[in-house]
Amino acid sequence: MERREEQLGAAGAGAAPALDFTVENVEKALHQLYYDPNIDNKNLAQKWLMQAQVSPQAWHFSWQLLQPDKVPEIQYFGASALHIKISRYWSDIPTDQYESLKAQLFTQITRFASGSKIVLTRLCVALASLALSMMPDAWPCAVADMVRLFQAEDSPVDSQGRCLALLELLTVLPEEFQTSRLPQYRKGLVRTSLAVECGTVFPLLEQLLQQPSSPSCVRQKVLKCFSSWVQLEVPLQDCEALIQAAFAALQDSELFDSSVEAIVNAISQPDAQRYVNTLLKLIPLVLGLQEQLRQAVQNGDMETSHGICRIAVALGENHSRALLDQVEHWQSFLALVNMIMFCTGIPGHYPVNETTSSLTLTFWYTLQDDILSFEAEKQAVYQQVYRPVYFQLVDVLLHKAQFPSDEEYGFWSSDEKEQFRIYRVDISDTLMYVYEMLGAELLSNLYDKLGRLLTSSEEPYSWQHTEALLYGFQSIAETIDVNYSDVVPGLIGLIPRISISNVQLADTVMFTIGALSEWLADHPVMINSVLPLVLHALGNPELSVSSVSTLKKICRECKYDLPPYAANIVAVSQDVLMKQIHKTSQCMWLMQALGFLLSALQVEEILKNLHSLISPYIQQLEKLAEEIPNPSNKLAIVHILGLLSNLFTTLDVSHHEDDHEGPELRKLPVPQGPNPVVVVLQQVFQLIQKVLSKWLNDAQVVEAVCAIFEKSVKTLLDDFAPMVPQLCEMLGRMYSTVPQASALDLTRQLVHIFAHEPAHFPPIEALFLLVTSVTLSLFQQGPRDHPDIVDSFMQLLAQALKRKPDLFLCERLDVKAVFQCAVLALKFPEAPTVKASCGFFTELLPRCGEIESVGKVVQEDGRMLLIAVLEAIGGQASRSLMDCFADILFALNKHCFSLLSMWIKEALQPPGFPSARLSPEQKDTFSQQILRERVNKRRVKEMVKEFTLLCRGLHGTDYTADY
Repeated sequence: MERREEQLGAAGAGAAPALDFTVENVEKALHQLYYDPNIDNKNLAQKWLMQAQVSPQAWHFSWQLLQPDKVPEIQYFGASALHIKISRYWSDIPTDQYESLKAQLFTQITRFASGSKIVLTRLCVALASLALSMMPDAWPCAVADMVRLFQAEDSPVDSQGRCLALLELLTVLPEEFQTSRLPQYRKGLVRTSLAVECGTVFPLLEQLLQQPSSPSCVRQKVLKCFSSWVQLEVPLQDCEALIQAAFAALQDSELFDSSVEAIVNAISQPDAQRYVNTLLKLIPLVLGLQEQLRQAVQNGDMETSHGICRIAVALGENHSRALLDQVEHWQSFLALVNMIMFCTGIPGHYPVNETTSSLTLTFWYTLQDDILSFEAEKQAVYQQVYRPVYFQLVDVLLHKAQFPSDEEYGFWSSDEKEQFRIYRVDISDTLMYVYEMLGAELLSNLYDKLGRLLTSSEEPYSWQHTEALLYGFQSIAETIDVNYSDVVPGLIGLIPRISISNVQLADTVMFTIGALSEWLADHPVMINSVLPLVLHALGNPELSVSSVSTLKKICRECKYDLPPYAANIVAVSQDVLMKQIHKTSQCMWLMQALGFLLSALQVEEILKNLHSLISPYIQQLEKLAEEIPNPSNKLAIVHILGLLSNLFTTLDVSHHEDDHEGPELRKLPVPQGPNPVVVVLQQVFQLIQKVLSKWLNDAQVVEAVCAIFEKSVKTLLDDFAPMVPQLCEMLGRMYSTVPQASALDLTRQLVHIFAHEPAHFPPIEALFLLVTSVTLSLFQQGPRDHPDIVDSFMQLLAQALKRKPDLFLCERLDVKAVFQCAVLALKFPEAPTVKASCGFFTELLPRCGEIESVGKVVQEDGRMLLIAVLEAIGGQASRSLMDCFADILFALNKHCFSLLSMWIKEALQPPGFPSARLSPEQKDTFSQQILRERVNKRRVKEMVKEFTLLCRGLHGTDYTADY
C-alpha cells in the first residue's frame, strides 16, 4: 500500500504547492471546521481543507483517514478527497496504477458495508467515477465485475450488508455519469457501455424485488437503484417486469414513496413514447390503483393520494398523443382521463386540505393540444368523446376555485392565501385555454348557471358559488374577444342583481366589469348598468386595486361615450383622492383614468375639469414650495408631481390620423386652440421652477419634475412645441447646477421629437452643447461615482447622431473629448453603461465620412477604441456584453477598413494581449476572420464569442453551454 501511495503521490506532483497537508493537520482542520465556535476559524479551515483535497498529498492522507479507528466525519473527508482526485485529476494517475486503485476501493467498500453509511456512499461514488473513466476499454465488464465481487461467498461481511453495498454502488453509478465531466465523445461511449450493462443489473433487481425473503431495506434500495438507471433512457420494454414489480410494491407503505419515484421516472423518459405496447400494458396497472386512491382520499392520507396522482399524470401527460393514436383503445385511455379528473376534483381546499389537484392542470393543456393537432376526421371523433369531459372539467375547476367559508379563510396563513391566489390564477389560465376547445358554448353554460343561481328563489346561494362562476367568466373575457358573444348583455344585466356582501366577491365583480370594458365600448347603452357599482366601490379601500383598475379600463376603452358621466366620475374621484383612501400607485392609476376621460371632452370642458381637479394640489404645492425642505414635505411634493405626470400621460386631445399606425403615428393639431396640458403646464411652470430651486440636490424630486415633462412630451408630441424654449432653458439651469440622469433623459426626448424642426433647433442645440460640456467636466473630476449619468449621456449622444447629426457639426462641440470619454465608459463595470457606450460608437462610426470632426477623431483616436474593445473581449467585460463589442468591430470594419486592418495587427502584436492564454496563431486567425467579414454581422458576433472563450480559457468547457 505504501508503495502505491508514493507512486500516486508522484503522479499528482506539481498539482498544488506542497503546503503541510499531513494526516495530523487535516484532522486538526476538520476538528476546527466541525467544533470551533469562531466562524472565521471555520472559514479558514474550510479553505485549507479544499486545498488539501486537491493536493498531491491527498493520495497519501486519504487512505489513512479511512482507518477503522477514525470517526465518521474524518473517514468521510478521506473518501471525498479520493473521489475528487479520481473525478478531476484522472489524467494524473499512471495507467499501471488503475488495477491496484480499483482493488483498494473494493476492499474499503467491503469494509464499510457494515460501517458508516455516508462514508460507504462516498466510497461507492469514488469507485463509480473510476469505473466511468476506465469504461469501456480498460474495464469492459465493470458492472458484471462489481456484481460478481459482491456475491462472492468468502467475504467477511454478511450477505445483506454485501447486497446493500452493491446496490448503493449500482445506484450511484448512473448518477455519477449524469454529473460527470467526461468529454462529449467519451460520454457517448460510456452511455452505450452502460446500456449494455442493464442486461446484468435489471435481472438482479427483479430477483431481489420479487424474492419473498428480501428484507424491506433491500427492496427500498432496489427501487432507488432502478430509479437511477431508468434516467439513462433505458428502453421502456426492458423495464416492464421491474415497473410491474414496483406497482405491486405500492401496497407496502414503507416502499410507497420509492415505488412512486421509480414508476414516474420510468414513465417520464422522453424515449418511452416509442414503446406503445408497454404503455398500453401500464394503463390497467394505473387504473388498478383507483381503489387505493379513493381509500387514501377518504382517510385524508395526502401522501398516498399525491403519489398515485403523480403516476396517473406522468402516464397521461407524457404520452397522451401516443395513446390517443391507439383509437381501438380509446375506452381505456378515457378511463385514465377520468381518473385524472378525480385527482383534479379531489375534495378539500388547496393548499390547506389537499395539494394534489394542482399537479393535474398541465395534463389538460397537453390533452387538448394533442386532440386539436389531429387531422379533421380523427379530431371530430375525439371532440365528440372529450367535449363532455372538458365541460365536466370546467365545473370541477370552478368548484376548486371557490373560497372556503369566511370563518375557515380567517384561519389561513398569509402564505396559504398567497398559494391559493396563485392556484386560482393557474385555474384561470386553464379555463382560458379550454375556451379554444369549447368555444361560445362555454360562456352560455356559465351564464345559464349564474342566471339560475341568481334568480332561483328556492335555496339561498353562497357568495362563493357566484364568485367562482364570475371568476370563470372573467378568466375568459380578459384575454378572448367576447364582443360577439350573445350572453354578455345578459351577464351585464345580472351583475347589478348580485348581492355583494363580501370583499372577494366584490373584487371579482369589479375585475369582471373591467374584463368587459371593450364590449361596453361597443354597447355604450349598457355603461349605466355597471358604472355606478364601480364608482361606489372606489370609496372602499379594500377594493382599491380592482375598482381603480376597472375604472381605468372603462375610461380608456369607452372614453368617447363617457362625457354624460364625466362630471360624476371626476367628482367621485376627487373625493376619494382628497380623502386619501388609496395607496400611491392606485392614486396614479386613478389620475391616468381621468386623463383618458378628459381626452374626449371639449377643450373648455377639459380646462374647467382640470382647474377643479388640479387647483387643490397646486395650492398645496405653493405652500410646500415656501417650506424649508424636510423628508415629509419631500414625500408630498413627489406625490403631487407624480399625480400631475400620470394625468398628463393619458390626457391626449389631438386627433390621430389613423389609430392603427402604431406608436409613431402622426397627430393632427387640436382644432380648438392651445392644448389644455400646455395651458396648465405654462400656468404652473414658475411654481415648478420654484420647487426645483429648493430641491435641486434631491434626485427624486428632480426625477419627478422631469417625469411631468417627459410624459407630456411623449403624449403631446408636436403640440408640446410652445413649451420647448422655456423647458430647454430650465433643463440647462438644472443640469448646470446639479447634473442628474433624469435631466439627460428628458433632453434625449426633446432631441428625439423636436431637433429636426428648424424652429426648435437653436434652443435644443444650446441645451445639447451645455449638457455635453457639463458632463465632460464631470468626467475630468472622475465619473466613476455617476454610472447612471454616463449611461444617460451616452444614450443622448447616440440619439443625437441618429435623429439630428447636425448637432455634431457645431464647432463648440469637443468631439475628441466626447470620443475619449465614451472609450472610458466602455471600461465601466456597470453593464447598462457599457451597452449605452457601445450604442454610441455604433451610431458614430458610420458618420466618419459625412462629419469631418468625427472622421478626424476616429483617425487620431480609433486605435485607442480598438484596444479598449479588445481588452473587453479579452476578459475585462462580462461575456453577456460580447454582442455589443462585436457591433463596434463590425462598424469599424465597414466604415474604417483600411485603418482597422493596420490597427488590429499592431494591437494584437504584444505578447499576452488581450490574454496570456492566446497563441500568436490564434490572434492572427481572429484578425483575419474579422477583416474578411464586412457584410454578415451575425458571423462577427460568433467570432467574438469564440475568441472571448479562448481568451478566458473556457473554450470547450461546460461553461460554453451558456452560449
